[in-house]
Order: sequence, then structure tokens, then C-alpha cells
Amino acid sequence: MLDVAARLRQLSDADRDAIRLAQDPKFPRWLQQVTATGGCAQPIHLSGVTTTRDTVTGEILHHYDTRNEPGERLLIRCRNRRATICPPCSRLHAGDTYHLVRAGLLGGKNTPTTVRNRPRLFLTLTAPSFGAVHRTGERCRPRRELGECEHGRPLSCGAVHDPAESVVGQPLCPGCYDYTAHVLWHAHAGQLWDRFVRAVRRHLATAVGLTQTSFPEHARLSFARVAEYQRRAAVHVHAVVRLDGPAGPDDEPPAWGSTERLIEAVRAAQRITVGTPYSPAVGELVLRWGAEVDARPLRADLDGPPDDAVAAYVAKYVTKGASATGAGTDYRLTARHDIDAARVSKHVRTLMRTCWRFGDLPEYAPLRLHAWAHTLGYRGHILTKSRAYSTTYAALRAERARHERGDGTSDHARVSDAVTDVQWRYADSGHTPGAILIAAGVAEDLATNREIAREAIREGDGRP
Repeated sequence: MLDVAARLRQLSDADRDAIRLAQDPKFPRWLQQVTATGGCAQPIHLSGVTTTRDTVTGEILHHYDTRNEPGERLLIRCRNRRATICPPCSRLHAGDTYHLVRAGLLGGKNTPTTVRNRPRLFLTLTAPSFGAVHRTGERCRPRRELGECEHGRPLSCGAVHDPAESVVGQPLCPGCYDYTAHVLWHAHAGQLWDRFVRAVRRHLATAVGLTQTSFPEHARLSFARVAEYQRRAAVHVHAVVRLDGPAGPDDEPPAWGSTERLIEAVRAAQRITVGTPYSPAVGELVLRWGAEVDARPLRADLDGPPDDAVAAYVAKYVTKGASATGAGTDYRLTARHDIDAARVSKHVRTLMRTCWRFGDLPEYAPLRLHAWAHTLGYRGHILTKSRAYSTTYAALRAERARHERGDGTSDHARVSDAVTDVQWRYADSGHTPGAILIAAGVAEDLATNREIAREAIREGDGRP
């Protein structure tokens, strides 16, 4: 048998580090911190002091100092929404997104339940075609007349591609693919959405004989939208759109506000365009949404997509970065050679290089294409919402913090004449190799416990 020393030599660095942590006298407290972060994969390390005093008596009501903590640090969540960076925090962010979107559909979280009876749509807007790409289906790109493009590549593909094949989403001919339009469309996608929303309001106003400036006095358009990368590395948009009265969720829409009229306005607004800045290299492009637009009514009588399913669908995509679909990276590219080192397809690498090349042109400087080359020029947030749609992430996090404290507030917070002095500073981030293993185990245990609790709730409700 191998002796203890030999066994230790066979352990990996991560295993030895985990043993070192477990032997530390303060390991139980460190494990409490890791558990409190949900097993966060990239926790933030803070050091500092918090002191709460009664301003009348000078009595110290509460004092906390990280010098008493393991390593003299406090661990907090990184709150990264990307599942590829931190699965525990991305799950938490997805949960917050689910409740944020659901509240705008069904009410709750200080949003009235009457919103579920308003005109509501689940909307999908796509990017236009920038060139033929391989796709899944019965046959990829069948053509009666076989031929080749000017670059000598076939114009057709008769194969039946499995969705997992790497060729799906790749151009039939990279030379024919319009990489310039693809990148510039991404860079203007946010502007396209803003113009689209304004156009919906304008078409609604025109349809009932109102001026555009008077529309806010009669109705309000609320929305929550999420951007998703397709396999061809182009963004398309899913959105929940709701028509309220002028005061927002607490106000009923006007009598002329109907789901049918909202659908007509959406289809008309889909034709808006945005022009790019003139460039001697490419001229001026006119950008628009793709020809396909899907506007599905959400009805309180369940004649349409269930509200919970829509909220879950949106929440699923908000945790995906560009790298989750192979359409970019989760980190910014700081130099041109970073593009060559990125683990992406040739198609995506060409889009990154196009971003970098156009980022050198002064006419495109406001687009900041160097800074956004890792997302292929797309500069928008993954999820955005109008102010009156529902609650906010900040409100959801504050509510969760109150729940975790127990009854809502600590004793010293109830004192009206208390003042808190806070001194915090950033110390570090991340885990050591051994801590990574332990944190991953904590995250897995918590996820298992949540699934067991959900299963118990489903069985208690009699649901399958």
C-alpha cells in the first residue's frame, strides 16, 4: 500500500488546496460565506468596517469588522448573469428576470393583477439576411438548378443537417456573405428598436385620429425585451409588449386600445429603417428588420402562449452571452491578436475582424466597434424594459435581502435615530483551485435542494 506521503503526492493541486482549506480553524465560517453566496464561482472579496450608532445616546448598536473573518475578507456574489462565467449567479439572475417579466404579465411585485387583461403581445423581430447560411430542416438549401457563385462555391446544399452540426449557421460562401452589413446592423440594433417603439406609438395614434405628441395623454406602451444570438451569429429580439392607460399599469387603456390594433401597429412599424454614417469605404447603408415578424397575442383566457412559459422563455435567454451560442466571447478583445486566439468559428472570427477594421475608421468611432468586437458589434443590453412595465432588478434584490434577514429588518435598522458608518474596499475576486471545488459542490447541493423543494410543491399541488 502507498503511504500517506505518496498518496498526497498523487493528489492534484486543487485537492491539496481543498484539504488545506478544510484544516483551517476558520473553515466553518468560510464555508458559511461560500454558502451565503450560493456557491458563486467568482466571488468579490471585500474588507472593511460597518458601525451603526444611536445618534442620541452614542451607543453602538451594531459593529462588523472583516478582521474577524477568514482571510480578513467578506465574500459577496459576483452577480454575473452569464452561465459560462458563474452558473449560480446566472440562475439567480434568471430567476429575477422571470419574476420581472411575469409581474408585467400577471401582476405582483407592486404591479396590479389587472395587467393580464390588457392588450399584450409576445413579439419576435429578426435580423435581415446577410447571405445564405446552412440550416437545419428536411434539406438545407435545395435548388433545382445547381450552380456556383462567383467565388466558385455551390449555391445549394442538399444535406439534412443535425442541429448539433458545426456547419449550421455558417455561410455557404463566406465571400458572398455581407459581413459589413451584419456588423453595422448589430451596431445599430438598439437604434432600430427605439425607432420601432416610436413607430408603434405613431401608428396607434394615427389609427384613432390622434397626433403623435398627444398619444401619451391617452395610452402608454410598456415592454420588456431580450436579445438572443441565432446560430448565424445574428441577434434577434423577443419582447413582451403591453398597452396601458396614460398612467401605466394602474390605468386601463382607452376603449380603442385592442390586441388587433396593437398587432396592426407592430406590423406597420416593422418596416422602419436606420441609415448608417457615410463612409468612403462602404458608402451609406439602409438597415431594417428582417422580413419575418411574429406577433402572438397573450390572452387572459389562455388562448395563446401561457404567461409563465413566456416569462421562463425570456429568462432563459437573458443568462446567455454571445459565447453560449458560439457567437462571440464573454470577455472584451483588447488587441487584434486576441481575435486569432478566440475559440470561435471562422464565420464569427471574420465578424470580429470586420468590427476591428471598421473600428479604425473615424466615421464609425461613435459605434465603438473595437470595444464591442467580442459581441460582434452589438452594443445593447441583453434585457431592457420600459420604466412602467413592472418592477426592477434593484427592487427584487432588496426584497430578497429582506427575506434573507428574516422578518425584514435588523434591530438597529428599526431605530429612527441611528446612523451607519461604512468603510469598504475591494480586496480581490475569485477562488483558489481548492475553493473552486468546494464552491462548485455547494452550488450543486443548493441546486439539488431547490429541485427537491420544487418537486415537493408540484406533488402537493397535484401537478404531474
